[in-house]
Amino acid sequence: MPKNSKVVKRELDDEVIESVKDLLSNEDSSDDAFKKSELMVNDQEEKDVDVEEGSDVEDERPAWNSKLQYILAQVGFSVGLGNVWRFPYLCQKNGGGAYLVPYLILLLIIGIPLFFLELAVGQRIRRGSIGVWNYISPKLGGIGFASCVVCFFVALYYNVIIGWSLFYFSQSFQHPLPWDQCPLVKNASHTFVEPECEKSSATTYYWYREALNISSSLSESGGLNWKMTVCLLAAWVMVCLAMIKGIQSSGKIMYFSSLFPYVVLLCFLIRGLLLNGSVDGIRHMFTPKLEIMLEPKVWREAATQVFFALGLGFGGVIAFSSYNKRDNNCHFDAVLVSFINFFTSVLATLVVFAVLGFKANIINEKCVIQNSEKILKLLKMGNLSQDMIPHHINFSSITAEDYNLVYDIIQKVKEEEFDSLGLKSCQIEDELNKAVQGTGLAFIAFTEAMTHFPASPFWSVMFFLMLVNLGLGSMFGTIEGIITPIVDTFKVRKEILTVICCLVAFFIGLIFVQRSGNYFVTMFDDYSATLPLLIVVILENIAVIRIYGIDKFMEDLKDMLGFSPSQYYYYMWKYVAPFVLLCLLVASIVQMGLSPPGYNAWIEDKAMEEFHSYPTWGMIVCISLMVLAILPVPIVFMVHRCNLIDDSSGSLASVSYKRGRIIKEPVNLEGDSTSLIHGKSPSEMPSPNFGKNIYRKQTGSQTLDTAPNGRYGIGYLMADMPDMPESDL
Repeated sequence: MPKNSKVVKRELDDEVIESVKDLLSNEDSSDDAFKKSELMVNDQEEKDVDVEEGSDVEDERPAWNSKLQYILAQVGFSVGLGNVWRFPYLCQKNGGGAYLVPYLILLLIIGIPLFFLELAVGQRIRRGSIGVWNYISPKLGGIGFASCVVCFFVALYYNVIIGWSLFYFSQSFQHPLPWDQCPLVKNASHTFVEPECEKSSATTYYWYREALNISSSLSESGGLNWKMTVCLLAAWVMVCLAMIKGIQSSGKIMYFSSLFPYVVLLCFLIRGLLLNGSVDGIRHMFTPKLEIMLEPKVWREAATQVFFALGLGFGGVIAFSSYNKRDNNCHFDAVLVSFINFFTSVLATLVVFAVLGFKANIINEKCVIQNSEKILKLLKMGNLSQDMIPHHINFSSITAEDYNLVYDIIQKVKEEEFDSLGLKSCQIEDELNKAVQGTGLAFIAFTEAMTHFPASPFWSVMFFLMLVNLGLGSMFGTIEGIITPIVDTFKVRKEILTVICCLVAFFIGLIFVQRSGNYFVTMFDDYSATLPLLIVVILENIAVIRIYGIDKFMEDLKDMLGFSPSQYYYYMWKYVAPFVLLCLLVASIVQMGLSPPGYNAWIEDKAMEEFHSYPTWGMIVCISLMVLAILPVPIVFMVHRCNLIDDSSGSLASVSYKRGRIIKEPVNLEGDSTSLIHGKSPSEMPSPNFGKNIYRKQTGSQTLDTAPNGRYGIGYLMADMPDMPESDL
């Protein structure tokens, strides 16, 4: 280049700088920090490098220490107690191995696409659930508030279950286990077995009487159960300490809380396969009943399980993904976490039915011995002829197969008077067909099976420690779904908010540790989350696909991922998922209407459960739970619709610079600010053409410089900022 050309270029650059300084000189004189900044012309056409890159100013939003930590957090949130005690029950109830077919189909149709959608919007907008939907449209901000309310309701009773697990964990360090045998009652004359325990079983008695000390109805409070109150307090202290620093503290705990359950499940599977009868349980579990698979109820329950297994609608998924880098491959994360969740459910099902097969085998052996003794008595009394019994049968060491052979012969010969003989058919399948789920599986059936394990205290400690970790992993995501949106929206200190949230939840949660508390857990589990979450996810889908625009969303995904996602997601989001969700919502409402609202109460005198309908005040509570959870949606919509608050704070404001991001300062912009709000690239935005890439360099304090108003904000956005925008909308 000739020498005079360099002079001309320098003069042109000086003119550009002077013209911009003239603009800045007209700004509000009170903005001293802004005046100290200057614009520097980058001479290199091809380089888009922020001159602040070497500064000490860091992005205020926390970030995951590693990709593994993030994946473990999402896995810990999605893999919870339902994988261990709900999925095996549904699998057994709905056709065994055949149930996996509708489950997998629905996982591909609604599970992965909707999970991917929540991951993407959280990562794209980098806000909690309130900020995400407020960003798309302030009228939809109620979706985020509804998610927070549901998270709070679920956290109230979910932590009670962790408290129960802590109680059993603390009682497992003794041999024999306290629920191994029925307690003896002594009076002045003799000693006898506790009648309530004798009528039920040792584990059932321990659960209802020793652990819960349960009352006979919802209306009978019975006062606080102090053992469970202490355990609930311990559970909330653990959650509070883990969450007080946000992902900086909970993220480190994820390495243990997310991985330890897999270690325990694998240990239980190996141990279970070595037990007598475990193969019978697994064979029974995965024997497909194809005719059941065609029933609509199976598909409804599979869709519900997919929906809740991934934690859709809670806000925890969005909160966790909001701490990701903007170019993270969230599509890979969605597929990976979804299939980890599925295979965890299958692994848990193998473990549960291996152990239940062992338990069924023990019960069946007892049944064979007891009924063989009856047959011997009938033979001695002459009620049965010795000629009926095959010669190879030895009642002193009779097998289940030999007993069933004798049973069939007696049933055919004594057809008319067979019922009066009092003999039972000892089939292992009959015991395995007794479907058990929830607390009945964890605290009664499984604990009973473990009493027959060698070194049973060790296995009990491992099992309940696993339940505690599964519960904590889900609780972290649930609490994050409350804390992150509120911190993002109201700018409160996370530590203070976490402590207040846990304290309030503990004191409200005292209703669950009354003697009638188990009935309230059932009520909240049935009514506080199911319908509200379905409505929330339907609205989320509408917000992204219809209001934000699916084409714009697909462009955002291409920008984030570096490649265009499959058109499969386009059609799933736009057509299939909304239809399936609406069908599921209608089916859930119909099911709720057809099922009488009530609970199973434990009757002490009968030592069995009886179904009780909710009293009038109980029905009011049930309805209130559903209404309160979804009420923020119409309230926020009407507030913005009727302009009851100033919407100026919801529009894009003047622009602040910090390491290539844009941060909002409230202002009303005239003209087309939509491109800015929805994250178009700087090249798509109207701006003065300076001819070069312009960057800001601070010459004074590192205090964040902000334009006092939005008149020139757009004009300064000429650098290529990969993480733009980061809006408080």
